[in-house]
Amino acid sequence: MAGTRKKIVDIYALLQHLRAGASNRGIKRDLGIDRRTAQKYREWAEEYGLLNGTLPPIEELYQLLEETMPTKQPPQSQSTVEPYRKLVIKLREQDVEVSAIKARLEERGFRGSYMAVWRFVQQLEPTEPDVTVRVETAPGEEAQVDFGYAGRMIDPATGEIRKTWAFVMTLSWSRHQYVEFVFNQKIPTWLRLHRNAFAFLGGVPRRVVIDNLKAGITQACWDDPEVQVTYRECAEHYGFLIAPCKPKTPQHKGKVEKGGVHYVKRNFLGGREMTTITQTNQDVKVWCLTTAGQRTHGTTRKQPLVQFETVEKAALQPLPETPYDLAVWKQAKLHRDCYVVFDNAYYSAPFRLVGQKLRVRGGSQEVRLYTSDYQLVATHERAIEPGQRITNPAHLPPDKLPGLVLDREACQTVAADIGMATTALVGRLLADPVVDRLSMVRRLLRLREQVGDERLEAACDRALRFDEVSYKTVKRILGQGLESEGAVAAVPEVPPAQRFVRGAQELLGHLWSGPSWN
Repeated sequence: MAGTRKKIVDIYALLQHLRAGASNRGIKRDLGIDRRTAQKYREWAEEYGLLNGTLPPIEELYQLLEETMPTKQPPQSQSTVEPYRKLVIKLREQDVEVSAIKARLEERGFRGSYMAVWRFVQQLEPTEPDVTVRVETAPGEEAQVDFGYAGRMIDPATGEIRKTWAFVMTLSWSRHQYVEFVFNQKIPTWLRLHRNAFAFLGGVPRRVVIDNLKAGITQACWDDPEVQVTYRECAEHYGFLIAPCKPKTPQHKGKVEKGGVHYVKRNFLGGREMTTITQTNQDVKVWCLTTAGQRTHGTTRKQPLVQFETVEKAALQPLPETPYDLAVWKQAKLHRDCYVVFDNAYYSAPFRLVGQKLRVRGGSQEVRLYTSDYQLVATHERAIEPGQRITNPAHLPPDKLPGLVLDREACQTVAADIGMATTALVGRLLADPVVDRLSMVRRLLRLREQVGDERLEAACDRALRFDEVSYKTVKRILGQGLESEGAVAAVPEVPPAQRFVRGAQELLGHLWSGPSWN
């Protein structure tokens, strides 16, 4: 047949309008067909009885068109979208949906129909179909995770309007999902979102499909991806396998890409007035259980929440007894002062490692330091404020300790390193409610350099058993070699009223001669 006839699908669309009683003007508005052309098709449809009853099969309708309609293509009016061609092309390159394109055109004066925009977009699409294979998984087998830009929200802490991202975890079988909005995509946020999602779902899938963002994958590679060490630790804690997508293939996690992030943008965020991120996160959890959970899914034709509650929830792995500690791993150099810097605080490590790069694991309660091959070398309580120094005196070079002024916490740390008796005796001295005995404790701890930890611990134990808690008593025991004997006959009993009180001669001597390390 000479010329090019309209596609058969358009014929069906036209016939549907005609059978519904649409006017020629309405057909032009909806389908972009010239009113005179629409009238010709109306007369043709009336002549062959196509306005009532059942339409013939597609092959018979096509044959009827070939035999009864002119071979020359009827004239058609120019698309109402044509003046906006450049903008439409730009928006399509950004993967903007047709409905959103229509909205952007209307902002610039466009008054045409959705179908007009849709047909125009179809002309811009590649003629070769993008063929994919849909893979379905068993209940509890898989979840897909993605981030998507979610516009701006109010930070309740500062009142600032900040950029936000939507985190979406979608269960592949039921399509039930968890959504949370955040201000960043950093590692601690990434880990916290997983913890919150698993708690919301009440279980853990056997694997999690993720994109190659830096919080999860440090080196994107299809054959051998390098997983971020903290995320690996999180996966081990919860018992799920990490399944990174092939780079630049978002279709590998299409269940969360299209039905998750895009759906959140189109539905929950669509037309929503700006509010605080806290309020938005409260509202989106309700939305997940109502609107998103109770809709009929376009692919499964089932309600996600019903599928989850009746089948998939029981198939998930149980949650561990304790949530994952939100730890962060970093590398830090041990400086010449025997400290590494982590999260604006300082932590000591053995002086023999000065100049080396250590692996630092910062948990919510403690900080651990490892060598490059993951040998544990130090454990500290986490600092509570910036600039704080956390010190284990045992990490410092012995020849530097005489010049150090140990504080009360450091003295207790050194005592704990020596033994339980030393710890108890030092604790009693520092607990004196009247006299500051920090200087006495420092002198006592210096005895370890002369006699060693074992003898000092035995001497403190003997002093405690006879309730003679003082530096002079411990030194006398060591001087007379009594720490290994069963009695302390050489040590006189001190009345309770005089304990922890130095004599006038000792006090005056201290004031006159200054502090002493003897």
